[in-house]
Amino acid sequence: MVPVLCIDGPSGSGKGTLAQRLSEILGFHLLDSGALYRVVGYAALDSGIDWQNSVAVTQIARSLDVEFMPSQQGVRVIYRDVDVTDRVRSVLGGEGASAVAAIPSVREALLDRQRELARAPGLVADGRDMGTVVFPQAPLKVFLEASALARAQRRQSQLQQQGEDVSLPRLLEAIEARDNRDRTRSVSPLVPAEDAVIVDSTDMAVDAVLERVMSLVTARGIVRSVD
Repeated sequence: MVPVLCIDGPSGSGKGTLAQRLSEILGFHLLDSGALYRVVGYAALDSGIDWQNSVAVTQIARSLDVEFMPSQQGVRVIYRDVDVTDRVRSVLGGEGASAVAAIPSVREALLDRQRELARAPGLVADGRDMGTVVFPQAPLKVFLEASALARAQRRQSQLQQQGEDVSLPRLLEAIEARDNRDRTRSVSPLVPAEDAVIVDSTDMAVDAVLERVMSLVTARGIVRSVD
């Protein structure tokens, strides 16, 4: 069986950075499931389709033309041959992802696509329901947490680097609202898997979080050692 490492958690907890670093170290494939939902939301908006139009949004999800390209600046998101990374990573992109992810038929349309990415030598899956729904048999599930304020501050720093000026109070409000939507939705709510290891990254540096998770990877025999 192909080993899958699930990294779940709320927006801004650092799971994307962690997942990318793990995939690079282990030589595993990378699934950024949140980006899939962000692209669906972006594609709907780009086509003038309301996020609440479940039929039309589901059709977009079923025929999504998207690629993820690794780069020195992180994973780039290519939609219909156009780099839309900054647009889908924006605050609006996050709101769109949360809205379309609440549609059961959209989640169903993307489920098989995500599972198909579990190929040798292994997969690091970053999302919100990787350990509970998409890969429930994964040998390691990590649920990465952080306070809402810490996550808002991290997001503000990322957006400022992209040239987008957003106030901290607005970001904090958006993150708390998204947390509520993600945790209370009827389908695949944001909750840790029963066998997940919970890691609070509020006061941890990226390298410390990475070291903690790598110790779990080796302890469980997913890989013997990493040079």
